[in-house]
Amino acid sequence: MSRRSIIEKKTIKSDPIYRNRLVNMMVNRILKNGKKSLAYRIFYKAMKNIKQKTKKNPLSILRQAIHRVTPNVTIKARRVGGSTYQVPVEIKSAQGKALAICWLLKASKKRLGRNMAFKLSYELIDAARDSGEAIRKKEETHRMAEANRAFAHFR
Repeated sequence: MSRRSIIEKKTIKSDPIYRNRLVNMMVNRILKNGKKSLAYRIFYKAMKNIKQKTKKNPLSILRQAIHRVTPNVTIKARRVGGSTYQVPVEIKSAQGKALAICWLLKASKKRLGRNMAFKLSYELIDAARDSGEAIRKKEETHRMAEANRAFAHFR
């Protein structure tokens, strides 16, 4: 008998202002040392800054940025016969969104700027315009997967 049990998917709650699950996923990734109110403050300041800069709905900019950064494939290291191969693997949309959020936050942390809210807002605006560090990371991942397509049969 298998020891593995079926894992129930956790339903993500929506945030108090935008009533959106994507926002809550983003805030949970910003979160450090359990300071959720600080994470919400950073995120809402970023959204306010996006609204001032673009004069558009910041939620649509966020959706567009995450959609543009979400990868279709990723590479996983597979050990076959003593050597390691980088095998391209298709990923589900939920995992792709999680990767996109992670890449957006890493790219915004690397940016030069005043504070995290400004850096995050500028990175989201750049990603929505199809430029920036997070977009480059997605393209690099796709390029690596394309280059290692010959090892796809090792899945």
